[in-house]
Amino acid sequence: QVQLVESGGGLVQAGGSLRLSCAASGRTFSGYVMGWFRQAPGKEREFVAYVTWPGRRTYYADSVKGRFTISRDNAKNTVYLQMNSLKPEDTAVYYCARDRDSSGSIYASGYMYWGQGTQVTVAS
Repeated sequence: QVQLVESGGGLVQAGGSLRLSCAASGRTFSGYVMGWFRQAPGKEREFVAYVTWPGRRTYYADSVKGRFTISRDNAKNTVYLQMNSLKPEDTAVYYCARDRDSSGSIYASGYMYWGQGTQVTVAS
């Protein structure tokens, strides 16, 4: 059974920081691209960032570039999303996901396994 479990969400003031974590079960992590997506109420799920295996390359949505940092600890089967300078428009449920074929994608359809999501709320 593949499991991705996110944690670290919460309520923060604008300008603040949060670090999200996503713990993956063993064989699902090695060799694959890991991504973060988010979904705000009434909106479609959107790409945030991804990191390749073993962590040499990252890619970000323009809306978070320079503020968010994705990383992975392969020994712990965990991927992180460090979020700084948070804005109210960053409010959403954040999901981590493992891609299908290690190619990296900015589309949700390119990811096979998903976590349950963690809520991030940024107050103005």
